[in-house]
Amino acid sequence: MANLPRKNKKSRPSSKVSAKSEPTTAWVRVPLESEVPQEVQVLFGKFREKTGFVPNVARNFALMPEHFMRWFRYYDFLMRSEPGQLSRKEREMIAVVVSAANQCEYCLASHSAYLREVSDPVLPEVLAANYRRAHLSPRERALCDFALEMTLDSARMTPSNLQMLRSLGLSDEAILEAAQVAAMFNFTNRLANALGWVPNEIYYSQGREPL
Repeated sequence: MANLPRKNKKSRPSSKVSAKSEPTTAWVRVPLESEVPQEVQVLFGKFREKTGFVPNVARNFALMPEHFMRWFRYYDFLMRSEPGQLSRKEREMIAVVVSAANQCEYCLASHSAYLREVSDPVLPEVLAANYRRAHLSPRERALCDFALEMTLDSARMTPSNLQMLRSLGLSDEAILEAAQVAAMFNFTNRLANALGWVPNEIYYSQGREPL
């Protein structure tokens, strides 16, 4: 019996090591794939088929499956519908500018990767650092200005904030779409920041030239 305490002490470190080695993608519980409803599992399968992996945002948000599915349908329609009032590049640029302003690690990683798919490896980096120094068209710059103003001080916005967009030919429908994209990322940035969502590492290498 004298040896039992020594055996217990030896077994404790290994359990701690295994717990530390398990990757975590959020500060709240992330459900196992076997726990989520069938429609969420089907969506996970579609992610794997299209990209080879399941985004951590989906795994994390699936803790509340109905909330996740309702959010995803809106997000997917807003960001992926073609044709939209804005180009996909413009929508992804807004996502990066807003996420940079909110210091959102998750959305900066993922949407920089998506923007590289439709632009080049340099643009997302410059937008994340300081979009004012990026080589943008007047329309793109006005959209970024609008998205940042909406992010930082929406309560002080006036009709003049829309005037530049209108003068560049954007319709009210396009302005509404831009506002929705900016609002979407202000929403998801805050969720990701507050709950510690960790981006998939693959985002950092997607769309870059191999070394």
